[in-house]
Amino acid sequence: MLLTLDLESEVPIYQQIRQQVIQGVASGKLTPGEGLPSVRQLAADIGINLHTVNKAYQILRDDGVVVIHRQRGVLIADTPKPPDPDAFLKTLSDRLTHLAAEAIIFGVPLEEFVSICSSAYQQSRK
Repeated sequence: MLLTLDLESEVPIYQQIRQQVIQGVASGKLTPGEGLPSVRQLAADIGINLHTVNKAYQILRDDGVVVIHRQRGVLIADTPKPPDPDAFLKTLSDRLTHLAAEAIIFGVPLEEFVSICSSAYQQSRK
């Protein structure tokens, strides 16, 4: 797994790791049952604190994207799914509502907003 992190970004590193793993699963670059580097290995490879990697992995586990196996390590879940689908859809709706509000105040037409959402969805599947 190749991660590209921006250490100068306002987005926390653990969140960047989480986002890139999710993107890897969505695009098929990471497949069910595939192992991720250990916390120590990934932290050493990237040159970051191991607690940062551990936090990303714990959130991914809580999200239902990975499973943490004592002997085999961190694996992509066979069927990634949120522990509470209703809560996930509510969170997704809230996040999209915020993005829609930003689009409105900055003058992005509805059709363009929908097109951007559709394009992002399709790009994530590649």
